[in-house]
Amino acid sequence: MKRKLNNMESAIPAKGEDIFMKVFKYYKSNNQKPSYDNVISIARNTCTTELDAVNVNSSQIDDARLELLGLHKCSEWKQYSFKRHPGLILIKNPFTGLGQRYWIRQCLEEYPKKPNKKNIDIDTDLSDWWQECYKDGQLNRKLQKKLRWTTLGYHHDWDSKVYSEENKSPFPKDLAELCDVVALYLNYKNFKAEAAIVNYYHMGSTLSAHTDHSEVNLEAPLFSFSFGQSAIFLLGGHEKSTEPSAILLDSGDIVVMSKEARLCYHAVPKILPASSRPWDQSDFKPITCNGSSFKYIDDKDYITLVNRNSDNTEWKDFSIYTEESRININVRQVLNENQSTLTDSNFNDT
Repeated sequence: MKRKLNNMESAIPAKGEDIFMKVFKYYKSNNQKPSYDNVISIARNTCTTELDAVNVNSSQIDDARLELLGLHKCSEWKQYSFKRHPGLILIKNPFTGLGQRYWIRQCLEEYPKKPNKKNIDIDTDLSDWWQECYKDGQLNRKLQKKLRWTTLGYHHDWDSKVYSEENKSPFPKDLAELCDVVALYLNYKNFKAEAAIVNYYHMGSTLSAHTDHSEVNLEAPLFSFSFGQSAIFLLGGHEKSTEPSAILLDSGDIVVMSKEARLCYHAVPKILPASSRPWDQSDFKPITCNGSSFKYIDDKDYITLVNRNSDNTEWKDFSIYTEESRININVRQVLNENQSTLTDSNFNDT
């Protein structure tokens, strides 16, 4: 990189070469430990001059759904933009500890269930992966680590990169509700969550450079939620010759990719041990029914499902998983506004 990459400086490629891959390999390396001095991190107070704090008038956004979804009041949220990357937004962990537990548990216990799709479906026929991991009271660690992704709603076709009406399942109502609140906070009033990929990382896992361009509606933002261990996230430009920024993402952080950032190359070269464990703080405050009206959630037992995670005994197996793993939920809107299906030609695409 061009700023202060110490032992990487001799590896700077000529203009037009794949600079993104050079940076990716630098941070991925285990043989020669990389320096993290140039990683943008609020928690570690490094390269924060690359960020601009964004002041948001949240007086009209603090609705009652926030607490029920495991979020602090919007007035307490800290939002940042990136000087080098227009359209990239970081919301620094707006989740409560109980909220983090709920979403981690959903990603492990509920979202991998059929009819949602998993990478291991090609080898096994499991309707309930998490339950199968603990069959007969013994943890099948090999099966547990095999799960790398789950798709929700419109299922991403990894070969064709195209969505279809024949390849979708109902989108989780709780996750749709969470995205609706975040979208309203950012003034995306018409955003609707329709597809998601849940990625499961372990120490040593990576995600290679790619762009997200499968959706019909590329004007809508992409919401990315991180839970568990930390990760270095690289974001470059529309070409791999653009030097990427390295950003440290911690548990609870929300990244929003919109506008120009939507089609930029991005990757995850390294999973790092978390410096704190907000999902395991001891003072959990149970949520109570506050009369709020949900837009999507209709489960009468929803509050009970959230509050059960305050029981450390019940949470134990999920805690063990989180101690050495990172979970990332990427949510997208597939359809254009006023479009009800992919085959519907009567829509507003402006």
